[in-house]
Amino acid sequence: MANNYLDISGVGITFPTDNGPFCALENVNLRIDEGQFIALIGHSGCGKSTLLNILAGLEQATSGGAILQGQVVDEPGPERAVVFQNHALMPWLTVYQNVELAVKQVFKGRKSKREMREWTEHNLQLVHMEHALDKLPGEISGGMKQRVGIARCLAMQPKVVLMDEPFGALDALTRAHLQDSLMEIHAELGNTVVMITHDVDEAVLLSDRIVMMTNGPAATIGEILEVELPRPRDRLALAENPDFNHVRQQVLKFLYAKQRNPALLEENAAPKETPASEPTPLRAVNDSEAA
Repeated sequence: MANNYLDISGVGITFPTDNGPFCALENVNLRIDEGQFIALIGHSGCGKSTLLNILAGLEQATSGGAILQGQVVDEPGPERAVVFQNHALMPWLTVYQNVELAVKQVFKGRKSKREMREWTEHNLQLVHMEHALDKLPGEISGGMKQRVGIARCLAMQPKVVLMDEPFGALDALTRAHLQDSLMEIHAELGNTVVMITHDVDEAVLLSDRIVMMTNGPAATIGEILEVELPRPRDRLALAENPDFNHVRQQVLKFLYAKQRNPALLEENAAPKETPASEPTPLRAVNDSEAA
């Protein structure tokens, strides 16, 4: 894999408010290799979505910036596709037409009609939705809609897939199925993925690195954990894997101890998951220190 495929350097962003400037992010530094799966995790309000919007070109950093393969990211582009928590499908278009729309936008004039049709069908097959090509979004489940949203994203053939809590609104079983599908797709295509999640198990299961954000305002990267679990990963086998549980405990320790959130602790006075013992620290490094 090529180093410094996506380079986030000194990113900060300040928003004007009625009470004066509000610094959402400060001095965020992260280097991502091609093909890596990165999970962004942190308490609500720590700037995860703001950072993802900067990578998507939807927000402009006040200081610093992001560079993808030597090109400055300063506007939206098909090389960076976004999957939101809300699938945002066009309700009047069929499953096939929703994906075809993205294909035409990116490949019109570059692919023939036959090639675009085959590419649209191929990406629906990747997410196991080839059986519902002619259905409208209102005729399929929430999980199926999200599969179509992922297919539409992949059909743009992006260099980086940006995912903002894509499974957050789904029930646990549907979420597990989509996590497995995402792992299959990542293994087959080798996409570079940056995904926001609040789910610790999801972060450990899917990612190569877990980037943990400090609380805002002026949020930044607190720690980065390398997830050195072999792929392919089986969720049932990992449930008893000491390395999986070790990483999981380190993330919980960061979120509930190092970045204690009073509001969250008040809501969850007795957290369901509490490390049984003090684990030996994993290698945790901030990219700004490693540069």
